[in-house]
Amino acid sequence: MNFNEAIAYVLEDNLILFAVPIFLVAMVLEVIISRKKHLELYYGKDTAASMWMLIFSALVEFFPKALAFIAFFYLHEISPLKDIVGRQWWAWISLFFLEDFTYYWFHRANHEIRLFWAGHVPHHSSVKMNFGTALRQGVGERVHKFFFWLWLPLLGFDALMIFTMMGISLIYQFWIHTELVGKLPAPIEFIFNTPSHHRVHHASNIRYLDCNHAGVLIIWDRMFGTFSEEKYDAKPVYGLTQNIESYHPFIVATHEYKAIKNDVSRAKKLKDKLKYIFFAPGWSHDGEDKRAKVLRAKLKESYDRR
Repeated sequence: MNFNEAIAYVLEDNLILFAVPIFLVAMVLEVIISRKKHLELYYGKDTAASMWMLIFSALVEFFPKALAFIAFFYLHEISPLKDIVGRQWWAWISLFFLEDFTYYWFHRANHEIRLFWAGHVPHHSSVKMNFGTALRQGVGERVHKFFFWLWLPLLGFDALMIFTMMGISLIYQFWIHTELVGKLPAPIEFIFNTPSHHRVHHASNIRYLDCNHAGVLIIWDRMFGTFSEEKYDAKPVYGLTQNIESYHPFIVATHEYKAIKNDVSRAKKLKDKLKYIFFAPGWSHDGEDKRAKVLRAKLKESYDRR
């Protein structure tokens, strides 16, 4: 397959195009179950905002995705491993772990660097946890997303392999955005990202903030200290620590960029301006430090005093 054929294939994104109708059918079924059981899993304006974020993210991602493919293609061409790593079974298995590892750090960075958080926050702005929220993609994150994967073609994996694995991961993550599935058997919960683990990720409870960044495998969170288990006595409260209370698509997509601009304008010192951009959300030069790690430390300290 030559370059032109390959890039045409990627831009069509056949895997995701095939999955989207299935996603929509799953949403309809979840709505029906929710209404039958009076679960109130959906709210019309919230779901509409999610659909707008899906459209916005697809539009914004088009050019970064094309540029990323070109970069992956040429980085693979200069890789000393390109003639060793092909599409053998072991190459696909290796790529599965490496891609998932990459996704973990990309996702974690989106929560721990405020500029990246501004691009990711639309996904977390819903106060509902449902399949519609899975489609409520971060818009601004589409711009910086692919930089995290640039190292994989240098290891000998070709662009189509990488994009295929990224698509598989995205499809998997759709199914973990639900309240209809409880905890799964312990071995599955230990290894894989599950609805239970991802409910924690979407929760605004202090004990759950910035935890469970996994894509497919929860092992990365366990290894790098960002794992938190869903507790039956601490029901997840979805949304942001300060909800935006707006369903206007433009506000949902951009509100955090505006907040960063306002905070940078308030700060007098250059180092404080930079901290508002690159420190984790919640840092303040003249107020309470509300970063997740600080809030969790205070919570733990309060428990220890009891």
